[in-house]
Amino acid sequence: MAEHKLLLKHADDPAYQTLNGYQSTGGYKSLAKALKMEKQAVIDEIKASGLRGRGGAGFPTWIKWNGLAKEKKTEHYVVCNADEGEPGTFKDKQLMETCPFLLVEGMTIAAYAVQGDVGYIYIRAEFMDAAKAVRKAIDEAYANNLLGKNILGSGFSFDLHIHLGAGSYECGEESALMSSLMGERGMPRLKFPHAPLPTVSGVWEKPTLLNNVETFACACPIISGGGEEYAKLGASTKNSRGTKIFSVSGHVNKPGNYEIEFGTPLKELLELAGGIKGGKIKACIPGGSSMPVIKPDEIDRAIIGYEEFGEVGSMVGSGGCMFFNEHTDIVMLCWRTAQFYANESCGKCTPCREGTRWMNQILDRIVAGNGQKGDKELLVEVASQIEGRSFCALGEAAAWPVKGFIRQFPEEFDYWIEHGKSPVTSKESFALVP
Repeated sequence: MAEHKLLLKHADDPAYQTLNGYQSTGGYKSLAKALKMEKQAVIDEIKASGLRGRGGAGFPTWIKWNGLAKEKKTEHYVVCNADEGEPGTFKDKQLMETCPFLLVEGMTIAAYAVQGDVGYIYIRAEFMDAAKAVRKAIDEAYANNLLGKNILGSGFSFDLHIHLGAGSYECGEESALMSSLMGERGMPRLKFPHAPLPTVSGVWEKPTLLNNVETFACACPIISGGGEEYAKLGASTKNSRGTKIFSVSGHVNKPGNYEIEFGTPLKELLELAGGIKGGKIKACIPGGSSMPVIKPDEIDRAIIGYEEFGEVGSMVGSGGCMFFNEHTDIVMLCWRTAQFYANESCGKCTPCREGTRWMNQILDRIVAGNGQKGDKELLVEVASQIEGRSFCALGEAAAWPVKGFIRQFPEEFDYWIEHGKSPVTSKESFALVP
């Protein structure tokens, strides 16, 4: 049992944040190699690698890269989603702070492959250390002909900028992010098939490639070692390849980011994080707060992979893996989660705007000791009315955890409603609730 570090291999070395230190470990050899390849050949290597988007949806990366026009008639943009607003997830933050050149080089490789002219890294403003590290890396890259005009004498030019977001969870959704980047309100737009894909008409109605930090960073080891070699990692799974960084938090002895190979049992990830702290294990949210919760028997048989997590009723998501011990009050955890999504709803569509607040209000009265008969069923009904009906995925992000908590722990909701208090008597029961 061990980590399989590709992206975080040198994260503990401060020199890796400098261009000299990065190049001493093989940095920018991937870009130099890519610039000597045909553009389509670069995309073909991404395809061969089996890389799927690491931001949450798990969409095949090569399809996005291949979706921008080959016959270029206008500017092409490359945008990085570094907003990382999913509670429990902090991997992209560490990547930018400790491995900024991986992101810069990865975006430059992507820009070459899709004929990108200008790139933007959309970073939430709270991540000031990350923004400063990436800004320094960009400046060094410009000073050494690794960005700007005629990169490494190849004839390829690419400019890269940072854009600070205002901390809205909604701006993690790609169309809302692009709206915010263009100076508009951070609200989602119509999507395909009702509107063109971003690869056809994205930022300023120009062809746009949009991936997250970890996805772009993966381009470097894929190009340097070859797509087929990368695809050997995770070969035991149905369709998950390479490594994935999981942000492990909650009741564990060693919280932090762990890079593991797809196909690793979830219980091994828990062991890497030092095991459960403060009692026996009770639950796990494996992919960020919007993912459905799973119980100990499912944790024991869960294999880390996109399809494999689906077999135990949850998802990889963004990799925000939270473990909870036996003293955790599930209803309080559900309430706090519902509060977050009600606060973060942008208000554009009625199902999400009204539904998230109704769920929050129902949970408010339950944890205040005023729960009513039928509240549990009402929560499920409201969540079901949000799911599949909201303008963007924030509706599902709010509905899935509520439905998951009730499905897995119905007796705790029943106890709260009947007795007006928590079934968990330990003083540690509210440890994760403000």
